[in-house]
Amino acid sequence: MKKILLFAAFICCLMTSCKEPEVYLFSYFKGNGEDGLHLAYSYDGLKWETLKNDKSFLTPQLGKDKLMRDPSITRDDEGTYHMVWTTGWWDQGIGYASSKDLVNWSEQKNIPVMAKFPGTKNSWAPELFYDRKDKTFYIFWSSTVPGAFPEIATAKNEAGLNHRQYYITTKDFKSFSETKLFFEPGFSVIDGTIFHKGGTYYLFVKNENSMPAEKNIRVTKHTAPYGFPTDVSPAITGDYWCEGASPLEVGEYVYLYFDKYMEGKYGAIRSSDMENWEDVSDSISFPKGTRHGTAFKAPQSLLEELLKL
Repeated sequence: MKKILLFAAFICCLMTSCKEPEVYLFSYFKGNGEDGLHLAYSYDGLKWETLKNDKSFLTPQLGKDKLMRDPSITRDDEGTYHMVWTTGWWDQGIGYASSKDLVNWSEQKNIPVMAKFPGTKNSWAPELFYDRKDKTFYIFWSSTVPGAFPEIATAKNEAGLNHRQYYITTKDFKSFSETKLFFEPGFSVIDGTIFHKGGTYYLFVKNENSMPAEKNIRVTKHTAPYGFPTDVSPAITGDYWCEGASPLEVGEYVYLYFDKYMEGKYGAIRSSDMENWEDVSDSISFPKGTRHGTAFKAPQSLLEELLKL
């Protein structure tokens, strides 16, 4: 009888893939990004705690300023973690590295995403999205290309900035598609991020307009991870400035975390239907100094190793 039960369990395991329990990780930077990558973890999506005593996991080596801001991490089907980041305030490329364990990283690589767009001012907040349907990585970011779009009124500290989102695709991070325009909603737009649920792709973006000030997060949706409609929703965040949206599915909810950068803290909203959003900022806690990062899932066994550091 025992052999029969063991065999039945084995068959059940095969049918259900015996998936290892997952936990939640969050990549972020602190200060101006000079010391590099920081990681936090959570079991419930609400309480986030530091890893490695909040010390850096990777020191930046690329770009004019050698920064590692806005680190975006995603995991592929083989278990490799891929990361892109902002290397400096006025660079025309972005940074890339990969790791199997989030501790030992590949050589840092500059991807010259805007090299063929003369005069480009910046390449900010690159985001990674891995489309498992066709095993393709989408990398998208915000750049200001002078004269490319009608000028908009800006505050003095944002003079000359008029961002739009551009993108490339890759399957191996060795060869890349040509850079193309990704999203042009008719306003200055930064910090795009994609979330896939139930056959629908959701694109969250920040309206960066400063005259009058918006500084809030909007959403649009589509049946593919490109070609998003530009008729975005009204602001889904509240009466505060925020940026760096990062979605994460936790149980019945999708949480959207964001950097309340004027207040020096993190906030969040959540939804069970992707239409109605509830502000739960008072229910979450992040490590002090957390700046613009990305939430992602990882095997529990990986967290157990990271907790030993």
